[in-house]
Amino acid sequence: MLLDSSVKKDYDILIIGGGIAGMTAAIYASRANLKAAIVEKEICGGLANWTHTIENYPGFNSINGMELMEKIKQQVILHDVDVYEVTEIKDFDFSTRDKSVIVDEFNLQAKSVILSIGRKPIALSIDTEDFAEHIHYCSICDGNYYKNKSVLVVGGGNSAFDESLYLAALGVENIQIIDAMDHCIADQSIQQRALNSRVISVLNGHTITEIIEEKGCGIVTIKNLQTQKTLHQKADGIFVFIGQQPNTKEFQGVINLDKKGYIIVDQSMRTNVQGIYAAGDVIVKKYRQLTTAASDGTIAALEAIDYISGDFLA
Repeated sequence: MLLDSSVKKDYDILIIGGGIAGMTAAIYASRANLKAAIVEKEICGGLANWTHTIENYPGFNSINGMELMEKIKQQVILHDVDVYEVTEIKDFDFSTRDKSVIVDEFNLQAKSVILSIGRKPIALSIDTEDFAEHIHYCSICDGNYYKNKSVLVVGGGNSAFDESLYLAALGVENIQIIDAMDHCIADQSIQQRALNSRVISVLNGHTITEIIEEKGCGIVTIKNLQTQKTLHQKADGIFVFIGQQPNTKEFQGVINLDKKGYIIVDQSMRTNVQGIYAAGDVIVKKYRQLTTAASDGTIAALEAIDYISGDFLA
């Protein structure tokens, strides 16, 4: 039974998650003359907001992530899509023909729901309590504090290198990238740009095993995964980019998920629940890019539109 809520709102399509997949879906729903809304627990644009430079989105040689997401959000607003930036999803019911989602003081009901709830950063798997306030997952958010200081960046993908370049541009004095793999998986072009920087270095085949705070500085134990030998290094801060995990915990037991928690969909973005679709980084798929997320959102919206016209108007 759903929690009671004071304000009821009816929609054709309700989109949970305001990243690029969700915003694209909203635009398509609105253009089909359907009443659509987006529910976002943070800010529209998702993790893409915190990407310093995007160079592989068609139409832009280079653009800041937040700038691109704001352009798309403004397009969503121009299409008269309601956007709820809420604190939490309190409850939901997908078992009936009309779906219901309780957010803050609103009871949002819709004929179809699109889940584009994205992912969140994976945290370090060690005790970081002593140094927690100096461990970060976003250089745009927290990088300014480390001008003229030394930091460690954990990870070997594009995010780790892109964020390192951004930290260097902010004036961070020394940046060491630590990657557990024996070679980094970031694009060669971005690796080369990082290696050309005088303040960035890379340490492969190593992992952080312990962090101790001492007079505001972190004493970090780093282990060589091949020799098992350890070294100790001081760091003013640590930025972590070791991957992401899907935001699907609250939908377990209702929506079919794979072992990693990603939503299982067919080629039409349909889940196991009639009228519920999913799109973007949260679904099971090989490639997770802004362009593929936009494609997923397009397909999910068109399929939801078709579902509504067939099931509700028949």
